[in-house]
Amino acid sequence: MSSDHIPFFGARKYARELLSTVKKLEDEQQRLKEQMTKLGMLSVLELEAQRSQLQHELVQLTAACAKERGDADAAVATARAQLVEVKKTIVETEELALLQEAGIYRYRHPLTDAVAYQAELANIEEHIKSMARKDGGAVLAATSWTVNGSEAQGRKMVNDFSKLMLRAFNAEADNLVRGLKPHRLDAAVERLSKVAETIARLGKTMHIRISDRYLRLRVQELELTADFVHKVAAEKEAERAERERLREERKAQQEMERERARLEKERQHYANALEALVRKGDEEGAARLREQLVDVQRAIEDVDYRAANIRAGYVYVISNLGSFGEEMVKIGMTRRLDPLDRIRELSDASVPFNFDVHALFFSKDAVGIETTMHQRLAARRVNQVNFRREFFRATPLEAKAHLAELAGELLQFQDIPEALEYRESLSRLTAVQVSN
Repeated sequence: MSSDHIPFFGARKYARELLSTVKKLEDEQQRLKEQMTKLGMLSVLELEAQRSQLQHELVQLTAACAKERGDADAAVATARAQLVEVKKTIVETEELALLQEAGIYRYRHPLTDAVAYQAELANIEEHIKSMARKDGGAVLAATSWTVNGSEAQGRKMVNDFSKLMLRAFNAEADNLVRGLKPHRLDAAVERLSKVAETIARLGKTMHIRISDRYLRLRVQELELTADFVHKVAAEKEAERAERERLREERKAQQEMERERARLEKERQHYANALEALVRKGDEEGAARLREQLVDVQRAIEDVDYRAANIRAGYVYVISNLGSFGEEMVKIGMTRRLDPLDRIRELSDASVPFNFDVHALFFSKDAVGIETTMHQRLAARRVNQVNFRREFFRATPLEAKAHLAELAGELLQFQDIPEALEYRESLSRLTAVQVSN
């Protein structure tokens, strides 16, 4: 067995056996030397032969002895190296156990896979471990406490209670980190501060308290985590909004393709009919079909324009009296050929009543009008985080005033929402209450 793969305790035994073998070889060497001395009475030739034989055996024994001693030294060196590693492991295990007593555990931190935060997280975690060790400054306590007149017993009691308080504080901090929501940072910091205050109150007799420096370190960890969680939430919302935009764009494109195919089919139908009328010599009927062909061609060109110009579309102002009240409108745009399809999609099961349309008009720059409307009503935006939510705290009449300035004279605007289902629901509820 190679000395590089000998287990620690096996290496010690192997070294002892090698040393014992070396001792036996040395004893055998000494015995041969004594035997050579006794051979003085033999003849010269016999002595020479015996001497050569003994010298040969001596050389072999010396080489074997050297080899065995070398193996023994290597085994001892391996054992010593393994002993050093074992001592390191024991030290690390003891340190880990001490940190666990203070409530510092290795767990999957929310920032573990966040590359941009790993260096700062590692720095914070190292400081946390350093302060959580004995006399690291995470927890402060009295130093002159005695138990039964014994300062040693007093120090032990204070240390045990300090460790218990620190463990409770770290457990609360870890729970806050793992369950942190981006909008709950202030509440999490307040909760952790109150835990520190509670520990100070409960440990008042022995002056046990969490140090301000350690509290700031754990708060820094919360802030770092909240920043990451907020960015993740923003990225997910941006991805969701982009998917929604692409779906809407795809639907509009499919509608235009279907409409163009229908118009092409209609144009071909009119062209065939026109050709038949011309062959028959019906100039009056041919003139009518030519006019209809012009209309169809104009419609095809309009569809082609809409498909090519992504800024063209319908701007709409809608409200939902039963769901959001009188002073809230949604202002958006759609590239659909039939904009009411989009309005009907918004009136799905996520709201109790259908949306009412106040304004719906086509513009070659619907994107620009929508953007300017949003800018003008930015202070009244309901969702100040996700700008894809296009709801504003404004009345339809206020939206109408802005639209009149941006779009010129509005052909049609419904000031008062119809809200048929909502008003009918109110009537039925009133009738039920009266009957009761």
